[in-house]
Order: sequence, then structure tokens, then C-alpha cells
Amino acid sequence: MDHPELQARPASPLVEAVDERFAAHGVRLLLKRDDLVHPELPGNKWRKLAPNLRAALEAGHDRLVTFGGAYSNHLRATAAAGRLLGLGTIGIVRGDELAGRPLNDSLARCAADGMRLRFVTRSRYRAKADPQARALLLDEAGASGAYVVPEGGSNALALGGCAELGRELRGLTDVAAVACGTGGTLAGLAAGLAPGQRALGVPVLAGGFLSEEIRSLQSAAYGGPVGDWSLAEDFHHGGYARVPAALESFAADFASRHGFPVERIYVAKLLWALTALTRAGAFPPGTTVTAIITGRP
Repeated sequence: MDHPELQARPASPLVEAVDERFAAHGVRLLLKRDDLVHPELPGNKWRKLAPNLRAALEAGHDRLVTFGGAYSNHLRATAAAGRLLGLGTIGIVRGDELAGRPLNDSLARCAADGMRLRFVTRSRYRAKADPQARALLLDEAGASGAYVVPEGGSNALALGGCAELGRELRGLTDVAAVACGTGGTLAGLAAGLAPGQRALGVPVLAGGFLSEEIRSLQSAAYGGPVGDWSLAEDFHHGGYARVPAALESFAADFASRHGFPVERIYVAKLLWALTALTRAGAFPPGTTVTAIITGRP
């Protein structure tokens, strides 16, 4: 039987956002408030973690280990999940220079939830996909034998959770748009949508590597490509966790207009991209576009 925290939850709210920047182009904007799906594991974090947490518990694991950067929402969510489920958590953090500095708010929250943090060099962090390099990282972190949740929580199990997000939107939108870090949410979302609907991803990191990652995730989960999806590049605003003044102003204005807190690292970049794409005529008049609100500040 599922732990109470992992039982199926009601569909997250879908609300219309009346906004003249979209209406002027004949575009209807909806907000999928996935940030409300769980009080401590909002949005895609709950959808991706829940299947992995079930697998960890079923296999008898008492510890989780995962990976992330200094501002990783995934690390925060994994730490919270461990606290809620009574599982130990270990976070392998990119950047050994952080070890001697005071913890930022995100990492402090991880530590407060019981996560043991292990800081590693950026070169060793990049090498974690290599089995031998990862095994050494885990051993040095005291995490050998722990259940490994990949960076961002994105794996074949996670795609099953994110596909449910797509199924919740069947028949309700033409385009379902989501901010992307590791690509798992978009990969699962596209698989869950109905024929005729399409998923649009807005990468929050520079680099142009996501298309290959998404294809690889779908191949692992489904044996090949599934659904209609594409990426809107060039809206990363300089890279992950970069929030220049123009983006900060836009996010504060959007929050004021629509009455909810706009998370800056992912959600603000998504909303900026949809506003710019609408202004550029990327969506034909009559299109309904749904912005998936994946997290909270």
C-alpha cells in the first residue's frame, strides 16, 4: 500500500488568465497550477519523485541520493520527500567552492530537512554519467547502496508521473507549455497529451542539449519517440538561475496581474517566452495555450 504522501492526488487546478498581451493576438492563456498539487513537493517535482519514491520503498531502501546545483529545486524537493517519508537523503552538489561558504536559502532548506550535502568539483559532477565515476562519487559520499534519483528526477519512472499531467489536459488546450531543466517533464507531458495537442518546452539552461536528452528519456520509457513536442530556445536569460532585471520586473508584473507568486528560475522564463512568442505570431488566432506552473518561490 502507498505511503499516504504518495497516494494519487486530485488534478491540479486549471484557470484562465485574462491578459491583453495574449488576447490582442486571439490567444487564450490558461494556467495549470501544478504548484498546488502538493503542499511541499510542488508540480513536476511531485510527479517525477513519487514513482521513484514508491520504487525505493518497495525495494526496501532507507536512503536516497541525488544530484543538483546550488539552487536546485530538485534537491529541495528530495530533501522534503525524505523528511516526509522518513528516508535519509544525500545531495551531491555541483561546485566544491561552495563547501566553505554559508549555505544559500535553497541549500539551507535542504539541510534543515535532513539532507547531508556533499560538494564536488564541476568536472567530477559532469562525469557522473560514467558508471565508474558515479560509483566513486557515491562511495565517497557514503551513499553506496542508497536509491539513486537522477539529476532533476528525470528517468523512465518519472515520465510515467509526468504523463498524467498530459492526460489531465486532454481536450482542454492546443499547446501545453512547460519550462525545462533536464527534460523529463516535457518528455512525459508529450506522451500524455491527446493526438492534435502539442507540448512546448522552454529550456532554462543554455547549451542546446535537451532534444537528445528528451529522445533518450522517451526511448527508455516507451521504446521510441511519443507525442508532438518542440523546444523554444533562447529564453534562458543567460543561463540557469540567472534572473536579470528585465525578467525580475516581468515576473513581478505578471504576479501582480494574476495574483499568484511567480517562481523566477523556471516559471518566469516560461511566461516570458509565451508572451514573446505570442507577440511574434507563433500561435495562430484561436489557439489555447496552457502554461504549466511547476513551482513556487
